[in-house]
Amino acid sequence: MFQIHITDPDKKQRAELIENTAAMIGKGRECHIRLTGWRIGREHARIFRTRSGLFIQDLGQFAGTWVNGTRVEQHGPLVHTDEIVMGSYSFRVEDKLEAAANTASKPIADTLLAPLQEARPPVAFPMQAQATAPAHAAVTHHFWRRRIHEQLLDTIDLRRRDMMRMEDAQLRSETELLIREIIAQESALPASLDHEKLLRDVLNEAVGLGPLEELLADDSITEIMVNRHDEIYLERGGRLERHPTVFTSDRAVQGVIERIVAPLGRRIDESSPMVDARLKDGSRVNAIIPPLAIKGPTLTIRKFARRTLNADDLIGFGAVSPDMAAFLRVAVLHRKNIVISGGTGSGKTTLLNVLSNFIPDGERIITIEDAAELRLAHSHLISLEARPANAEGRGAIAIRDLVKNALRMRPDRIVVGECRGGEALDMLQAMNTGHDGSLTTLHANTPRDALARLETLVLMAGMDLPLTAIRDQVVSAVDLIVQQARLADGRRVVTAIVEVTGIESGKIQMQELFKYEQQGRDPQGRVLGRFTGCNAVPNFYETLRESGIELDLSLFNRQVNA
Repeated sequence: MFQIHITDPDKKQRAELIENTAAMIGKGRECHIRLTGWRIGREHARIFRTRSGLFIQDLGQFAGTWVNGTRVEQHGPLVHTDEIVMGSYSFRVEDKLEAAANTASKPIADTLLAPLQEARPPVAFPMQAQATAPAHAAVTHHFWRRRIHEQLLDTIDLRRRDMMRMEDAQLRSETELLIREIIAQESALPASLDHEKLLRDVLNEAVGLGPLEELLADDSITEIMVNRHDEIYLERGGRLERHPTVFTSDRAVQGVIERIVAPLGRRIDESSPMVDARLKDGSRVNAIIPPLAIKGPTLTIRKFARRTLNADDLIGFGAVSPDMAAFLRVAVLHRKNIVISGGTGSGKTTLLNVLSNFIPDGERIITIEDAAELRLAHSHLISLEARPANAEGRGAIAIRDLVKNALRMRPDRIVVGECRGGEALDMLQAMNTGHDGSLTTLHANTPRDALARLETLVLMAGMDLPLTAIRDQVVSAVDLIVQQARLADGRRVVTAIVEVTGIESGKIQMQELFKYEQQGRDPQGRVLGRFTGCNAVPNFYETLRESGIELDLSLFNRQVNA
């Protein structure tokens, strides 16, 4: 318990009693002591208790925190005569606990450990001071992990080692030796701490992906979101949850991002603070750093399954019915142009990968992506990846450039990871000029929206084409639209398969072949539904039957498809 005596800019005084072990000061709603003024930050400073007494920590605001006329980052133990200034406010702190008198015999580790203890509202958690043993051990481990990681970085800087030129095995080996050396020199390191776990965690953060390593190894996790160094969320089974794992600092997150993008020839810095990349296993990575990311470096990883999924996997997941999978296989084998439409995170790329693997081996396939994710098992495969501009703003190679170039490479099929700009026009032209059986994805919520978005993307190519000409191109190029969606319970399903049949009175005509009908929810909140045909046979089936190919028309009957 301690009391803060506050003098505001108008010389009015008030006292705030803090019954907890810590208090946040600033103008944010979550702060225990709320102040106003342009020189006060949202979270300006923190006062916290250690075994040595009360300390104050500045949280990096522009105007800073001053104690007795000196700007400080951290100061303590505080005494009642210390004058603290933030902006136009002045403070004095009175410690109400007599037990804080003896400070000389306490180790310095307690002082450094305290800033890691999160400030809590005094009313909501009155027993915060009585921390449990596991919680204390976790905080202690985190403190030493951060301390040794910082010492490691300083040691590397002092020895002037060029770590970027080392092979992975050599880098990991040398870094491990350095960490062991630092741990051995730390006389204050608690004997109860698991030194091997500490070594492993620091090593992973220094040369690997830090706390993300164990999350990436967990096959049940599909997405990892680092909002800031101490706030990590993940998606498991279609649902978001917060994970207790944290990085030691923003510097550690930034280091992980740089280790991901550097081998790909990409960069991230203040002049180029956003980047798309991939991990070695193909997982998609997006990173954004300050000044655009206000809380600190932010990282999003969409994981890929360790093995390539196939149609049977999608059927097992309940993403498609066996009849839908059988139809899509026929469509791909007979070179129908397919557009996969869906929202963000609906599973478009996974479905594109499955459909691409229906293509017979021996055909010359060219895949074009922003960040290479597709994993095809074909022997005659060329994978192309777009490239961002360099530090001088030159050298960018867009997807559209790659699509144009692919047409000169004698492809049998072109697979574009996602159409999001003028490359849509080149893709349509490719589909119309002998490259049947091509596949792509785009963002749209319904098949009709997908057609409208295709028209918009073609206009982004800069060609002054009338809308009727664009629609004629779309109708002659696109055979099928497969609509993918993520349901309210997190499951990803194909909600519709439609055929583009023609154009009438200036409007593109479609017929629905399959759809997913929702039928409520079960007691656990899981969406109930069924896949069914729509009693419509695609036009190209008649052509295939006339050429002597045996086809099962019962697929399209309106019934429950198991």
